This record gives sequence, structure tokens and C-alpha cells, in this order.
Amino acid sequence: MDRLMGANASLTGADTRAAGGGSARDGGTLPRHSALHPPHHHHHDPGSAAGLLMRAAADDRKKKSKLATLRKRLTRVRRQSRSHDNGRAVRELTATWTVRELHSLNDEYEASAALKELTALTDAARPPANTVVDDLAALYQLKYCTDVDLVYQDTVFPAHRAVLCIRCPFFRELLARHPEYGARVPVTVRTPGVDVPLFSALLRYVYTGDFGLDEARVAAMGKLLTALAHEFGAPNSLQQDLRTLLDTGAYSDAVLVFASSPPPPPTPVEVDPGGEGVPSAGGARGFVADGSGGSRRSKCELRCHKAILAARSAFFRNLVARRARSGEELTERALNTPTRIVLDEQVIPRRYARALLTAIYLDLVDPACIMRSSVSLGTLSEVQAAVASRTHVTATDEAMELYHIGRFIDFPALAHGMICNTTFFFQLH
Repeated sequence: MDRLMGANASLTGADTRAAGGGSARDGGTLPRHSALHPPHHHHHDPGSAAGLLMRAAADDRKKKSKLATLRKRLTRVRRQSRSHDNGRAVRELTATWTVRELHSLNDEYEASAALKELTALTDAARPPANTVVDDLAALYQLKYCTDVDLVYQDTVFPAHRAVLCIRCPFFRELLARHPEYGARVPVTVRTPGVDVPLFSALLRYVYTGDFGLDEARVAAMGKLLTALAHEFGAPNSLQQDLRTLLDTGAYSDAVLVFASSPPPPPTPVEVDPGGEGVPSAGGARGFVADGSGGSRRSKCELRCHKAILAARSAFFRNLVARRARSGEELTERALNTPTRIVLDEQVIPRRYARALLTAIYLDLVDPACIMRSSVSLGTLSEVQAAVASRTHVTATDEAMELYHIGRFIDFPALAHGMICNTTFFFQLH
């Protein structure tokens, strides 16, 4: 007990000495690290560099917190205002509607959603249709229905005059000096560094708007391509040039004719998918009149281009190839007359002629191109309308007939396009 009291007295004396300023040796108060006297935290001087940095960091955190709060508030207000505007627009639109009309609107939305899903499923199920770019690339690669031969560095490039002339000023001027059919035209390029593969890639660009080369190589040929653009001329877009061919009939070498009765010569043929013509005993037929105009002349004649027709449709491609094999083109070349492609109007009515050519040239299925003032006897849509006791052909009937025409001439782009348009018609009606 005495030792404990002595220890307390000693501790009390040490505290008294510390409160009085400490010993002369240490010259001040020494920190005491014990349970009774925990260590004091050192506070930085606000004027020091460390204090300034800490205060700046604190201010930055406050600013960021304020900005984040403001951003959240603005986002919330913007969402609420957008939702409010849409809701107000719908309320203003349907304020005077009856319950029946509101139910009809709901049914329309549900039907549109179902048709959208159905369209997506059908697109995924069927093979995609070739675009005009795909078909023109195949036309250049496979070299069918060519009418001119370009000779460059002892290499022959069979080509199509209409495509070259409408797409490239250089070839337009060159071929104007060689107007004859099947001419062999020597080509001289002033720009150095153009070898045979590059010239082939250049021709492919004229046909499709794409060189068919990897992007790195095209980028490395920047200066060379600029020089070629100055020499050959920069073409318009492919869509614009094809529209010019369709609208003006420039450089046309064929005429599409619609006859209400088949011409006697030659024998009617039916084109099978394999490309061989077999005699037809009625049914769907395609006819080609002789160059002398032996068939009955129709009022509806549309200038067109054999290369474009052959590129887009196997039906027209087989038709043109069969004429070339039979020697009928020799007569046309001697008389300098275009090929008259005569179609049976009971199969392909003339009222769909412009819509058909628009789809072939532009990949555009436009029901507005249907010539509704034209009278076509015995068409599928008119027979269906008569059976159903209707006085006119509906837009859906026209869409379905164009679909069947696309299937008949083996032109998938038209058939697929009419599926989309039929969906649109069903949405409207």
C-alpha cells in the first residue's frame, strides 16, 4: 500500500513539474504517450503550402459534388419535361376521341408491332436479295452481254458501252470514236504506274463505285488515284447515273414492248431457272420479236439497256443470250436498230412497266410508278377483282401482282421489296 501511494505521489509531482514548464534541460513540455495523455494531432498552418493544397482539394470536392447534384437535377427535369410534352401531345390529340376510336388506335399499335416482328422473321428466313451494286459487279466479272472490247497492255477487257459512257467522261469520248458494235478499242493511259490489275480495278470502280481492294492499299495510292481522277474524270454517284439512264434512255440498245397478243415468230418459249428455253404450251411466257418489227406494235415502248436487264434478271439474261446464239443480233447490228423485247401483256401488264424498270435500275419499289390510267386486259389483279365483284384494283392487289412479276422474271429484289410494301399497305388499311 505504501509503495502504491508513493507511486501516485511521484506521478502527481511529475504532472506538477510538467505544468510548471518542465525541467531546464528539455526547455519545454514533452509529449506524453500514455493512456492518460494521448498524443496531440499536428495541425498544418493554413498559410503553409500543405494547408493551401488541402483547402484547394476540399473546395474541388465541394464543386464536383455541386456539379453532380446539378446534373442529376437537370436530367430529372429534362426527362420529366419530355414525358410531360409527349403526354400532353397525346392528350391533346385524343381529347375529343371516342372510346371506340381509342380502342382502334390501340389495336393499330398492336398490329404494327406484330407486323414488325413478322417482317423481321421473314427477312431472317429468306436469303437476301442482291443489290444493284452486287449485280453490276457480277456483270463485270462474268462478262455476259458485252458489246465492246477494251484492249489495255495487250489484255482484252470485254465491257458494256452504256455503263462506261454514262459513268466516265474518258470512256465516253473514247467510245464515241468507235461506235460500231463489238469494237476493239485500244486504251492508252497517260498517268504512270497503272498496270493491268489496277486498270481492272479501275473498271470495277466504274461499274460499282468500289475498287475491290483493301482500304490500306487504296489509301497508299492516294496520289495515283488523284491523278487518275483528273485524267478519267470523277463520276457521279452510281444511283444518279443509273437514274439518268432510266429517265433519258441515253445509250439504250433495247426497247421493252408490251403486246396484248403474242407475235407469231419466233415460237413462244418459257425460261426455266437453269437458263434453257423450252417450248411452252400456254401459261406464262416471254416473247422476243424479230428486228423487222413483225409483231403487232404496242403503244407502250420503253427504251432500256440489255446490260442492266441481264444483270438484274435471269429471265432477261437468258432471253438476250438466246438471241445472240440464234444470230438475230447480226440483223439488228446491220440495220443499227435496238433489240425489241416484246412481253405478253397478259403476263406482265404494261401498267407495271415503269415500276418494273425503276426497281431494276434503282432498287426502288415505288407503287407510284404504276400507270393506273393504262388499260390492261386479262391481268391477274383484274380477274381477281372481277371474281370478288370489286370495281377497281386495290393497292394490295397491285403489290401482290408486282410480287408475282418479280418471281416470274427471277428478280428477287422486286419480290422482296413488294413484301415490305404489302406490309406497309396492310398497316395503312
